[in-house]
Amino acid sequence: MMWPTVPLEKIAPAQTPNIRFSSDESVWHLTLDQVESHTGNIVNKKITPASTAGTSTNVFDDGNVLYSKLRPYLNKVICPTEPGIATTELVPLRPRKDLLDRHYLAYYLRSKHFLGFANVAVAGVKMPRIIMAKFWKHQVPLPPLSEQHRIVEILDQADALRKKRAEADAKASRILPALFYKMFGDPTTNPKGWPVAAIGEMCDVVSGATPRTNNPDFWGGAIKWATPKDLSGNPSFVINETERTITDAGYASCSTSMLPAGAILLSSRAPIGLSAIAGVPMCTNQGFKNLIIRHSLDPWYLLAWLRLRAEYLNSLGRGATFKEVSKSIVESIRVPVPPLKMQQVFATELQTIHKGGFLRRIAAERINDLFSNLLHRAFTGDLTAKWREAHMEELLAEMAAQAKALESPPTDDSAPEAWSKRGRRRKAVK
Repeated sequence: MMWPTVPLEKIAPAQTPNIRFSSDESVWHLTLDQVESHTGNIVNKKITPASTAGTSTNVFDDGNVLYSKLRPYLNKVICPTEPGIATTELVPLRPRKDLLDRHYLAYYLRSKHFLGFANVAVAGVKMPRIIMAKFWKHQVPLPPLSEQHRIVEILDQADALRKKRAEADAKASRILPALFYKMFGDPTTNPKGWPVAAIGEMCDVVSGATPRTNNPDFWGGAIKWATPKDLSGNPSFVINETERTITDAGYASCSTSMLPAGAILLSSRAPIGLSAIAGVPMCTNQGFKNLIIRHSLDPWYLLAWLRLRAEYLNSLGRGATFKEVSKSIVESIRVPVPPLKMQQVFATELQTIHKGGFLRRIAAERINDLFSNLLHRAFTGDLTAKWREAHMEELLAEMAAQAKALESPPTDDSAPEAWSKRGRRRKAVK
């Protein structure tokens, strides 16, 4: 069965509720940085008096779906659960209740199919925004409401698995600092009074370099070549693969150095403070000050200390155009040095955590793949095919009613005038 497709503007027009907040009323102020990409989860919710809102805002309520027209590749869509005030970069859609489940719409707007459309229907380079004329004309697949509800039910169950996995990962991320503090104390204050030494006394600090990018003979070889991008967003303690590789000729053409397995990669600019242990021999670009340990330190201990002091490392950056940590500064950084055997006990524990994290990431990837597959199937009709076959008679009746409703204006309580009847109108801002 092929579902009808309907322009977005016809089933979810731009419409805010007829709500006015008093100036001293505490209200949710929603900005784009509160919306997590791809999930719609809210982080760092901000509640302040309504009077603190700027002029470029829209009110919303729990009948809206909010879609970010700015940088649509970030895929920020939210189903709010309470009224608030949002930046105008969030388009307030109001799904017609007689035609469209708002959670179904939110899932559709987050789907790869719609994301692919949105990424090309943009104007602007530095701050691309979706072209609203194209947005409103986009054809949305519209199954009967009962089938929409069934799709949402299935996707909600799959999404709940993703959220549980994310919660488990968040808990796991707290194990490293807890273990370090338990064994060695606060890495900032060194309360246990461990001896302190400069990194340069215990490690060789080695910079990287980049072969000429316009010479194809230098690229695509067997030598792994890391950039800060390889570490950014990578929670793993160990790096084994790099996005780019270089040839022997590329290696010989510049001053990059081959780092042994066990060396610590420490980014020194753009950004400062990312770190990981080289799981295999590799070299890096000039955005690193890499550490090859000579004595007194276990690489897993030093890595943990560096990760826990990332803010401090960033504060050491110097430069006007962009900050960078020099080799001499890295060599002068002083690190507490507990007994090596104690460090090695810690390293064994941390390696166990690392293995568990690897398994968690594999599980998370499988869950995300499953969810993406379900999301794709949901809007092709495949996800609910068997259910649809069992309810065909009712669905056909719904589709007939749906077609009739599409020819008439909305009649549900999403209309602005309904809000005053339900007592949701608030005092005007003074």
